[in-house]
Amino acid sequence: MTVSELNAEDAKIITLARSSRARTGAAEGAAVRDETGRTYAATSVDLPSLKLSALKVAVAMAVSSGAEDLEAAAVVTAAGTADPADVAAVRDLGPKAPVLVAAPNGDLRTTL
Repeated sequence: MTVSELNAEDAKIITLARSSRARTGAAEGAAVRDETGRTYAATSVDLPSLKLSALKVAVAMAVSSGAEDLEAAAVVTAAGTADPADVAAVRDLGPKAPVLVAAPNGDLRTTL
């Protein structure tokens, strides 16, 4: 499935995740949408003293901005699926939020 076949809001978070990843050259890009429709885009952090996945950064951004729930999350990665710990972070804030896993070209691989 391509981004154009998704609903507009889910396509938007995949596009945001892809753009963030491409802009910084990071291994992963992610975006989440909260209960009010606000979006938070992030990339993975790979510093000598701090390593965070893109999804964890996006969830942390949402929490620190006052989000109380997530409607959806997306991660763009060359890996075949999302790390279970990253999915758990999404579920902590949005128990029912689908996690869209897309390839770097934007094709949807799976929904968790």
